Amino acid sequence: MALSSLSVWLDATRPKTLLLAVAALLCGNSLAAAQGHFSPAVALLALLTALLLQILSNLANDYGDVRKGTDNRHRLGPQRGLQQGRISLTAMRAAIGVTLTLTTLSGIALLWLARPSLTVLLSFMALGVVSVLAALAYTLGAKPYGYRGLGDPAVLIFFGWVAVGGSYYLQSHQFQWAILLPATASGLLAVGVLNLNNLRDIDNDRACGKLTLAARLGPTTGRWYHLLLMVASLLGFTAYALLTARSAWGWLFLLAAPWLLAHAANVLAAQKAQSLAPMLALLAKIALMTNLLFAIGLLADR
Repeated sequence: MALSSLSVWLDATRPKTLLLAVAALLCGNSLAAAQGHFSPAVALLALLTALLLQILSNLANDYGDVRKGTDNRHRLGPQRGLQQGRISLTAMRAAIGVTLTLTTLSGIALLWLARPSLTVLLSFMALGVVSVLAALAYTLGAKPYGYRGLGDPAVLIFFGWVAVGGSYYLQSHQFQWAILLPATASGLLAVGVLNLNNLRDIDNDRACGKLTLAARLGPTTGRWYHLLLMVASLLGFTAYALLTARSAWGWLFLLAAPWLLAHAANVLAAQKAQSLAPMLALLAKIALMTNLLFAIGLLADR
């Protein structure tokens, strides 16, 4: 019974999507390490904070969608514990509170360890508050931004610019505009996972008033948008390589290009929304592989 309950809660965290946080932090920390700035402790705490923040968002997302009736029997995605009644709303609220507390403590420990200047410290504290609010407000509240098609830019900002750029800064204590190129590239891969999720559930979302960007674009344009995300991600990594690569190692990420483009082609060719479901986990793995190859290339190119 205890193992069954643990499995339900583990599923509620959406472990397959957590690869996106790992990918973003891998990208940011490798950018700093390639320039001679790396603290294993800062890297681990940054990863822990990012994972907790994503888990907080996933739990809050489930809670908000169930309360609004969006997670219903017509939804094509996997049924999670809250939707099945195996987790109560009260228990989920408690879990959100515990995760919020752990996220806050981890973030404070990270800033204490990184020891930025006072101005930067206050900026990161404000950024942390905004990140938490964004995690909660995606489906919670009277006007959740996830229901108004703003989830895609939010994912780009927090899984790209904040996660990659923030982890880079906490390691290096400096900022370079060029870092926004791989940060954007990494973030666009995370947007792709969200877009697939929304394409899969486009009909049910529309019926429930959840007007995601995919719901606004429609299934056909949404698939072409997905191709654009994959190509733009590759272009972001490529632009950074053009600026910084000193050898072929700096282009190692291109080994992931065939998988990304084949994935995008499969999304375009998919006739039914159900066929998109297995592609979510696959894209999360491809995103991790792309960022890993980029990181290895950066370090080998030093």
